[in-house]
Amino acid sequence: MSGKLYNILVPVDFTAKNKWAIAKAIELSNSFHCNIHLVHVTGRRQRIFNRNNYAEAALEKLVQIKDLYRQQICGEGSIEISVLNGNRQKQLVNYIQQYDMDLVITGLPKFNLIQRIVSSISISRLAKKTNVPVLAIRASGLVCHFKKIVLPVSGEIPMRQIRLATLLGRAYKSTVYFVSLRKHADNKNEQILDKALEVVQSISTIPVQCFLLEGQNLAKSTLEFSKKINADLIMVNPIKDFRLPGLWNRITNKLLSYGSKIPVVTVAQNNMATDTTR
Repeated sequence: MSGKLYNILVPVDFTAKNKWAIAKAIELSNSFHCNIHLVHVTGRRQRIFNRNNYAEAALEKLVQIKDLYRQQICGEGSIEISVLNGNRQKQLVNYIQQYDMDLVITGLPKFNLIQRIVSSISISRLAKKTNVPVLAIRASGLVCHFKKIVLPVSGEIPMRQIRLATLLGRAYKSTVYFVSLRKHADNKNEQILDKALEVVQSISTIPVQCFLLEGQNLAKSTLEFSKKINADLIMVNPIKDFRLPGLWNRITNKLLSYGSKIPVVTVAQNNMATDTTR
């Protein structure tokens, strides 16, 4: 990703979860002076003879949302609105690539199991397909800062997570916590933790701490550690296994995003670990 946030995408489906996603987008816009793009996708199942009417109604709703929230923008950013027709995932990917989005923010439903499974899949896929971070926010995660950022490390230097962490860290005067499982703390992983620490220190003066955690599951140990220190943000890689342990969690595809009241941002890693470009 780039060294600044210019454009934030918030997918809108006119449900309650959009409120906290938009609220977080406005907070970031006021901090980084970036634009917010509110995008609704009609879906390919919409009947052709109703599609135009539905799109017009959706656009009217977006105009109302824009009018409601634009007074809260106090920086140089603006709110853009769009209604797209077709497959939701495909249209969002195309929009992200065409208009150069830097971050996607999505709200999480509270109780709907089917929505949770679908959202879990789309968060991971969207991050992998676009290489753009996807921040998942629930109503309880609307902190007004990211003072403590937890970044689990396993197997390679997480360059894209590091760049995003330092970007947020400069704005919020954050501390970044690198964590890894003690059972993985062989010479190679210890070297990766050391190199990750060196990378942050070479590009920023934000404080960094490293911790080896007990346990068998990195997602669970990361979540327990994050709760203990009252963390404000957790960064994960969608290619890694950040599903919580347990049969029910596997059946329902319960990613760390849904097991955490702390906001979780999913950041895809480039094929080359040393690549620092978007």
